[in-house]
Amino acid sequence: MALRYDTPSLMRWNARAYDSSFGYVSAHGAPLIELLDPRPGERILDLGCGTGVLTADIAARGTTVMGMDGSAAMIEVAISQHPGLDFMVGEGANFGVSIPYDAVFSNAALHWMGRDPDSVIRCVRSALTPGGRFVAEMGGAGNCAALTSAMLTAWREYGLPEPELPWYFPSPAEYAVRLERCGFTVRLLEYFDRPTPLDECPNGAADWVRVFAGSLLEGVPPATVEPLLRRVNELAAPALRRESGWVADYVRLRFAAVLA
Repeated sequence: MALRYDTPSLMRWNARAYDSSFGYVSAHGAPLIELLDPRPGERILDLGCGTGVLTADIAARGTTVMGMDGSAAMIEVAISQHPGLDFMVGEGANFGVSIPYDAVFSNAALHWMGRDPDSVIRCVRSALTPGGRFVAEMGGAGNCAALTSAMLTAWREYGLPEPELPWYFPSPAEYAVRLERCGFTVRLLEYFDRPTPLDECPNGAADWVRVFAGSLLEGVPPATVEPLLRRVNELAAPALRRESGWVADYVRLRFAAVLA
C-alpha cells in the first residue's frame, strides 16, 4: 500500500459543509475537554481547531485560548463564528509561540499531521511551560480500515493509480514511544473502537470520501467519479451499512501526557 502522510492544508476543505455534515467530529470532543480539565486563567492552544467549536468550549471555562489550524478556510469560518476568540493559520509540524502555554489540546487532527509526527510533538513541547499538558485524541491503528479497503479496491478495479492516503494512524505503543522520546511522560493512553453513525451521509461511504478524502478524487477522470464512488459504497456496505444507516469504523487513540 502506498502511503503518504500530509498535513490538513493540503486538503481543500469545504469548512461549512464539514461543520454541517460532520459535526460529530466536534461532538465527540466533550470527553476530551473533561480530560484536559481547563482551569480559569490557563493559556491553552487548540491544535487543529477546525471551525473553532471546541476552542469556544475551552474558552468558556475561563481560559485564554488560541485556535490554530492548517486550513485557512477553517480559520476563516472560526473567526466569523466565534468573534472575540483568537485564531491563526499554522502547521502542526512547523509552528512556534512567543509566550508558552499551559496545555496543548487536539481533537481529530493529529492524524492529518503525519508527514513528520516527531516534528509535531517537538513543536508542542516547545509551546508548553515546564509541566505543561498535551491532551489529544486521534485516529489509531485500524481506523477506517473497512472504508480505506473499499477505496483501494475500487481504485484498483477502475485501473486507477493506487491513492496515497493522507492519514497517519499509529498504534498506542508507537505513539507512546514518540511522546516519551520527546520528553513527555504519558499519564493516560486509551485505544478503543468507536463505531460512528454517519447520520448526515445519505450516500454513505461516498459522502465520507468526498469530505475526508476529496483530494484523492482530483486525479480521477470526471466521468469516473460517480461510478467509482458507487463501487466504494458497494464494497463498504457489508461491513458498514446497518438497518439504521451507515457507520464509520473509527478506532481512536486518546492520551494525556505531561512535559517532564
